[in-house]
Amino acid sequence: MRLHCNRCLPQPAECALLTPVAGLEGGWCPSQASQKPLIKTYMATVSGSAVILEKTRELCQTIVDQPEFKQIRARIDAFLADAQARLLYETVLERGELLQQKQRAGLPLTQEEIDEFETSRELLLNNPVARAFLEAQRQIQQVQSAVTQWVTKTYEIGRVPTEEDMSDCGSGCSCG
Repeated sequence: MRLHCNRCLPQPAECALLTPVAGLEGGWCPSQASQKPLIKTYMATVSGSAVILEKTRELCQTIVDQPEFKQIRARIDAFLADAQARLLYETVLERGELLQQKQRAGLPLTQEEIDEFETSRELLLNNPVARAFLEAQRQIQQVQSAVTQWVTKTYEIGRVPTEEDMSDCGSGCSCG
């Protein structure tokens, strides 16, 4: 079984589940587990500094120590253990990808295809385990986004950003 996030889909904006309820805007994805060696290699070679790696580990530990982390992990684990929830999720992804492919090819979508997708999506969102998983993904993405914004802003301004620096973001800003 392959689960997806915005790195797996062509574009997050095209994601079939991209709604305020589903919140599938990215985040942790079991299909990205194979990228762990690449991340380790990057951190070891590009950082050039054991200090950066150590601080990154400290950040990771801080994240793990948060009470929300345990709740998020529990929701992910529950989802992975629930074959019905995973099937609903995979069905919505497959139907959504099919609709996207047809649209990109300039082919018309039938009402039957749209209805099948909407029905599948409703079943997914009405499944408490799947809905909790989607919420967990949204929460993970929020943390990832916040960390990325702070690091990006640091590179942009050449110093550690203040709260004021982060609140001064406007249109065209890389942190929003």
